[in-house]
Formats: sequence, C-alpha cells, structure tokens
Amino acid sequence: MRSAGAVITIFIAAIGVAAAGMIILPQWNVWRADLAGKAALAQAENERKVLIEEAKARLESAKYYAEAEVERAKGVAEANSIIADGLGGPEGYLRYLWIQQLGENGQDVVYIPTEAGIPILEAGRTVE
Repeated sequence: MRSAGAVITIFIAAIGVAAAGMIILPQWNVWRADLAGKAALAQAENERKVLIEEAKARLESAKYYAEAEVERAKGVAEANSIIADGLGGPEGYLRYLWIQQLGENGQDVVYIPTEAGIPILEAGRTVE
C-alpha cells in the first residue's frame, strides 16, 4: 500500500491540475473564439474584395461593349449615308430597301398604287 504522504501528494497534484484547468480552460476558449472571429473576418473581407473586383470587371466590360456599339452605329450611319447619296437621297434609299424586301418576304402579289392611291385589285386572279 501506498504511504499517506504519497496519497496526499497525488491528491494535492490532482487538485492543482483541476484548478489550473479551471483557470486555463476559459482563457483557452476565449483565445480560440478570438482566432475563429479573426478568421471569419478575414474570409468576409476576401469575399468582399472578390465581389468588388467582379463588379469592376463587369463595369469595364459594359463600357467596352457600349463603345463598340457606338462605333458600330457610326459605321452603319456612314454606310447608310453613302448608299443614300448614291441612290439620290433618302427617298431613293428607302425605295431601294423596299424593292429588296419584295423578293424576300415570300409574297407573289405586288399592289401598285394608282393616281388616287387605291391599288388595282385582281378580281379574276386565281390562287394556285
């Protein structure tokens, strides 16, 4: 059997370890929670930075797309102006576009307005 001094020493050591655990464990939990909070904050900041960079990229893309559309519109306007001038003005160009569309719309009938603006109808025409 063990001597009484050894039992008392073990008992005092156990009480010392328990007391140290009661003092150190709460501080350990606070330290661990502080580290977890700092990690969560750093992750949130990184996610925010990613979102900001993505938004900047979308903005830059939209600016370039708008510039491209403006340049395309300028080119179309210049081309229309050249064609219209070559066909005798805007009226000639519109007439040209109308004639081009006649063959593309799949219709076989063309109505030509007369002096009164009323089309000549083909009353006796048969549909095949």
